[in-house]
Amino acid sequence: MPLRQIPLFPLQVVVFPRTPLPLHIFEERYKEMVGAAIRDRTEFGVVLAKDDGVVNTGCTVAVQEKLHEYPDGRMDILTRGGTRFEITAIHEDKSWLEAEVEYFDDEEAEPAPEEMRLRAVGLFEALRAIASPEGRGEPDLSDRQLSFQIAQFLPDLDFLDVLLRLRSETARLKELNRFLAGYIPRQRSIERMKGLASTNGHGGAREGL
Repeated sequence: MPLRQIPLFPLQVVVFPRTPLPLHIFEERYKEMVGAAIRDRTEFGVVLAKDDGVVNTGCTVAVQEKLHEYPDGRMDILTRGGTRFEITAIHEDKSWLEAEVEYFDDEEAEPAPEEMRLRAVGLFEALRAIASPEGRGEPDLSDRQLSFQIAQFLPDLDFLDVLLRLRSETARLKELNRFLAGYIPRQRSIERMKGLASTNGHGGAREGL
């Protein structure tokens, strides 16, 4: 696919295609960048920021709605993930980063096995039964890339970055199901400990609460 140059927004987040991402824009450079994206109806790329720089894989987002604009120009916006990309070169001639990127999608034509999809949905429902995951709306469980819809609710950024890079829904579901099978019991233990802490280990409420 041909290369394209797009603005980059490094964040402590991984966004996937067709998933919502609310953002609060407060830095001057990003107010300008997002303002241009809204005006021109263009996309920008969200990439995971780490201590040593940004990762080389990300996903475009488009602004769906400006939720609120403050007197000083800050804004709350709702964006939605578009297309995954790999960075081939970074340009620093503006106040924000821009990059030449190459878009990509899954390489397989066949859908993932139905039993893997059902397993993922079951695990997600088990997770939601423990405590409602903090997310960005109800997932579309009919999405052909179901793994992205479920993974948006998980907090492990390194794991999410791995999923974003994989070009096979079958491979992603395999990794996601393995991750959830270990993650859910840990979350059950955490919630159980929270419950014990709130009752001081007994049946009643703690003093002072």
